[in-house]
Amino acid sequence: MKKNLALLLALVMLFALAACGRTAAPAASQPEAEKPAEQPAEAPAPAEEPAPVKEVEIIVFAAASMTETLTEIKALYEAANPGVIITYNFDSSGTLKTQIQENADCDLFISAAPKQMNALDASCDSEKNPDGLDYVLQGSRVNLLENKVALVVPEGNPKGIESFDSLVEHLKAGDILFAMGNSDVPVGQYTQKILAYYELSEDDLVAKKIITYGSNVKDVTTQVEHASVDCGVVYATDAFSAGLTIVDTATKDMCGQVIYPAAVLNVSKNPEAAQAFLDYLQGPEATAVFESVGFSPAS
Repeated sequence: MKKNLALLLALVMLFALAACGRTAAPAASQPEAEKPAEQPAEAPAPAEEPAPVKEVEIIVFAAASMTETLTEIKALYEAANPGVIITYNFDSSGTLKTQIQENADCDLFISAAPKQMNALDASCDSEKNPDGLDYVLQGSRVNLLENKVALVVPEGNPKGIESFDSLVEHLKAGDILFAMGNSDVPVGQYTQKILAYYELSEDDLVAKKIITYGSNVKDVTTQVEHASVDCGVVYATDAFSAGLTIVDTATKDMCGQVIYPAAVLNVSKNPEAAQAFLDYLQGPEATAVFESVGFSPAS
């Protein structure tokens, strides 16, 4: 009996040792699910560069008496209209009219009197436009501004000239030197009308050597400013800009209205831009600049 029990215990121990000797096979590793390949991050689209501003030049021929105001207006307009370049040619209206006839590049013409504009306007009759010239773009012409003709004296007014009536007395006495514009300059033409109003002969005054001339209103202004003459006739706006003393202004009966017409030319290379600038010149911002020196809107 004991022998059988010992045999049984031996068998149990043998099976236990066999069980312990076994190692559990590792579970077969399951292949991981394939991850989608990471896509590289898209580079940000480059910022769009602003389209380059197309430059356009507006060539403006304008009466010399507008130099200061139009120079100020140029800065305002170009700042508000990137790409627009305004180029001025300032001179007497007669000289500018001749340059236009000689095919100078010009988009917009502003004269100090209707006479020079009429001579380029095909819609005017043969009396006003004797050569039948055709340079004005029809529909663009406007009466832009009105000025005043003024009698000015140097600082201190050495001759005591107080009015046009006083001027006439001195001219008759031949005891002053008087400056006026040439006959082809609007301010000179207005002065001729004043002399005729007082029934004075320009030729007689020239013979007495008491008249000097200027090629434009700025020349006359400079002569008075430097006291090389005793008085002169200029525009009120030029007197203001130069700081000259105005002793009198001419009435409409003496020389008529001083109207500044403006028009786009039909030979313009940039008529739309020129018209836009002319429209601006009639607007409130430009009008404020004009009025600050004595211009007024044409009536």
